Amino acid sequence: MKPTLSPLLPVHTLALWALLAMVGCSRDEPAQTPPAAGAAERRFVETGDLRALERRGVLRILSPRFDADADYLPRNGSPLDEEQQLAAAFARRVGLEPVVVTVARFGDLIPALLEGRGDLIAANLTLTDSRKTRIAFTVPIGQSREQVLVRAGDKALSGPGDLAGRRISVGRESSFWQSLERLSASVPDITLSALPEGLGPEQVLDRLAAGGIDVTVMDSNVAGPILAYRDDVRVAFELGAERALAWGVRPDNPELLAALNRFLNQERLASDPVSTHLDGWEGIKRRKVLRLLTRNSAATYFLWRGELLGFEYELAREFARRHGLRLEVVVAPSRERLLPMLIEGKGDVAAALLTPDPQREALGVAFSRPYHYASELVVARADEPPMDDVSDLAGRTLVVRRSSSYWRTLEALRARGIALALEPAPETLETEEIIARVASGEYDLSVADSSILDIELTWREDIRSALALTEPKAHGWAVRAGDRKLLKAVDRFFKKAYRGLFYNITYKKYFKDPRTMARHEDGRIRPGRDGRLSPYDGIVRRYAEQYGFDWRLLVAQMYQESRFDPKASSWAGAKGLMQVMPRTAREMGLEDLEDPETGIEAGVRYLNWVRERFSEELPVTQRMWFALAAYNAGPGHVHDARRLARQKGWNPDRWFGQVERAMLLLSKRRYARKARHGYVRGREPVRYVRSIQERFNAYATLTRRVAQTETPPRLTRYSAPALASARSAP
Repeated sequence: MKPTLSPLLPVHTLALWALLAMVGCSRDEPAQTPPAAGAAERRFVETGDLRALERRGVLRILSPRFDADADYLPRNGSPLDEEQQLAAAFARRVGLEPVVVTVARFGDLIPALLEGRGDLIAANLTLTDSRKTRIAFTVPIGQSREQVLVRAGDKALSGPGDLAGRRISVGRESSFWQSLERLSASVPDITLSALPEGLGPEQVLDRLAAGGIDVTVMDSNVAGPILAYRDDVRVAFELGAERALAWGVRPDNPELLAALNRFLNQERLASDPVSTHLDGWEGIKRRKVLRLLTRNSAATYFLWRGELLGFEYELAREFARRHGLRLEVVVAPSRERLLPMLIEGKGDVAAALLTPDPQREALGVAFSRPYHYASELVVARADEPPMDDVSDLAGRTLVVRRSSSYWRTLEALRARGIALALEPAPETLETEEIIARVASGEYDLSVADSSILDIELTWREDIRSALALTEPKAHGWAVRAGDRKLLKAVDRFFKKAYRGLFYNITYKKYFKDPRTMARHEDGRIRPGRDGRLSPYDGIVRRYAEQYGFDWRLLVAQMYQESRFDPKASSWAGAKGLMQVMPRTAREMGLEDLEDPETGIEAGVRYLNWVRERFSEELPVTQRMWFALAAYNAGPGHVHDARRLARQKGWNPDRWFGQVERAMLLLSKRRYARKARHGYVRGREPVRYVRSIQERFNAYATLTRRVAQTETPPRLTRYSAPALASARSAP
């Protein structure tokens, strides 16, 4: 039987499938099939290390095959898909073509790897002692808990003891089977039943909901995105502690393993999936985090040198501050995705100068009371003749985003008989980017809010406002339609703040002060400029590659330490761009910390040293946050905080919301006197890590937008069984 090849499109979150469905794409559309010759060349067995793979030019990513006939359009992100995309990014980084090789059963993954029918397992693989004796694992890419799931109406299970007499259905080759076998030694009458091979998680939950199976177990990172939109099944309880997830390679492939670890340490922070929460205002207050969904633009949210700024950002930050919340910013990949991501639970409020209208509300969102008003203006090149009224638009082509309120305004004009041509702009383009294309002559005309055009006119002389299409329209924040308590809180905030001192100062800074607006534009970091985040990007990139860090994280840390000033000096005597103590630098054989090269090298080497003070079995993200906290406060205090977190029943392997809470307690005498390293000003490392994470997220979003303009190589699939009898190519 010949292997079947089909393209696997580079989907970063499965929510995109839902979007494709909404815009009318069919799964029956003809696929772009890779060349047959290339497929034949990939039928080989290879057990060599990275250099052998480079000679072949292919990285084969092993994956279990789920039922291809199931007509599912998953909504909230599959860990398996995300891992495959991350593995494909690694392949492209080292110059290899990524190809997914599917096996019939999960239990076939490790045998296929060891037999040379694939090179890498990137498939939600839990680190277990038995697996570690067979293959080598990368640094962890995440953690998960084993969750016991039942039908929504089944209230009988609340702990392991309640499983007595129940039939639990899981994959025989899964880590769940091993966990349940151990549990059966202490809980009598547990019956284990093997699920049919090839079932995907949605299919398993369908069987559970329909009564085809009684109880099942699933990893939390797999179940979580699905349960965000299903209410027919529920989590009864969790089995044991969190366990690490990692990728697997052959044990005699140290070069491939080292390259993967370097890549994951550099990239994993930026590819962390966005969390999903649908629990509204009560959940926000419980987590003490408000997630703002927005877009990068001069009017909403942007980086100015190293500072995070923007009208919407500052309003949201003030709202969060007044309620004792920490603000997290989630930048949607396009304007079109803002409201769907809000509905899916990827954020709590969407704020991007959105105009309320019935079409948007019909999606399932509600809008706050107005906090800003702007007219819609026609944007033309500066040398255009003046327009008297809308009849002058006849015969002209206007380019705007289809999802924008501008589109509906122009459609209404056409319905009145104005013979204008209307073309959709890419949804990923912000209004300011569309304006730039009008200025260059690529687009004929466009439409912009008056506030956005005011910002552009502070530094551009090649465009102008040609015609006002509307009276000032209201803008509001969007929340999910069911989040009434959150909506009331937002409305109270705007009622009190609108036209108050804070609001007026903020509004003037972004829309009415030409000097400030021009200064922001001059120092703003964005795609299409020189692409630099700092004056020292080249040096940072070099040391980031050498020590396995994400270079953007190092730039974010450098700004936090010195504001990019190589001559910066602290009250304690720390010096240079990374604020390293001279004694620490001398121990590394380095002297002149005011020299940018030396200062950066000293900081990166010290950060690497503190990172090594934490277990390699921690997920890459958590290990990095612990390392940053230790860079600021010392490894000893971070270890004290982890011990205290464990005593409090918090997760000692997670920084945000867990160990950082314990770090704050170490500034209190009753906790400090029992800590090995004593008192620490806990607020400093907590603020330090939060600030760096927030700035890093902004940097990562910015650089990701540049990368998304490049078309990545196609990621293809083929089936492993046809390769079982293949011989190694010469």
